[in-house]
Amino acid sequence: MESIITAIITGGVTLLGVLIANGKSQAVTETKLDELTREVREHNNFARRMPVVEEQIKVINHRIEDLEEINKH
Repeated sequence: MESIITAIITGGVTLLGVLIANGKSQAVTETKLDELTREVREHNNFARRMPVVEEQIKVINHRIEDLEEINKH
């Protein structure tokens, strides 16, 4: 009977340890997931803005070419 009680207590302590470790692991995973989500949103914002910047650069280059052409004459 004593060995059964010891086995039950040991199993309970082991289960408690596994649950605590799993909870900490889950918290770390959630933190990493939150950070990755933030980085993806930041990247997506950058990706949306790039075509606008490229178009502005084209306009600037045309204006510079026009000014250079005027300066030649």
